[in-house]
Amino acid sequence: MNSEISMTEKKSTGTKGGARPGSGRKKGSPNKVTAEKRAAIAASGLTPLDYMLTVMRDETEEVQRRLSAAQSAAPYVHAKLSSVEVSGKDGGPVEITTITRRIIKAQK
Repeated sequence: MNSEISMTEKKSTGTKGGARPGSGRKKGSPNKVTAEKRAAIAASGLTPLDYMLTVMRDETEEVQRRLSAAQSAAPYVHAKLSSVEVSGKDGGPVEITTITRRIIKAQK
């Protein structure tokens, strides 16, 4: 019997160490620093994005300044679209099947 066990072969059976289902911070939850920054920004009032949107919507501002604010705010408000190539099986052409449906009246 070989008394040497590699680290990958060890399995945790106790309460110490090792991965346990459901343990740890949940994915996407902010850490303390991020949560504090978000709270400070919210408490300060206007965020930079809020300011840009306010300038963009202000009809008394000059058009160039409004356009600049809109361009700066757009990436934070709208997802950037990407092109997608469509191809058929194994990169070949797309196969198109036409289905024709005929409705025939019954003769009396």
